[in-house]
Amino acid sequence: MAQVEVTRHLKEYFPQLATMPLRLPASSVAELVRALDADAPGFAFYVCDELGRLRQHVNVFVDDEMIVDRQRLSDGLGSESRVFIAQALSGG
Repeated sequence: MAQVEVTRHLKEYFPQLATMPLRLPASSVAELVRALDADAPGFAFYVCDELGRLRQHVNVFVDDEMIVDRQRLSDGLGSESRVFIAQALSGG
């Protein structure tokens, strides 16, 4: 099962994800996003657009490497993968 961490901002917006470390069964980033959305409804649309692509200001790292497939989220996860999901905040 993949171990998932999210930024403080995402924990505040989705308090269901505040219990860390969070471990979920998933073999790809897409499956992981769906699993997170099941626990925290609205999460998938918050980090992905209408076509399921990762939003511009969201980054996902698997084992300290940024994912390659931002379109289909097909990057694979192993049973011991560590996933970090970060949303960049902007503003003035």
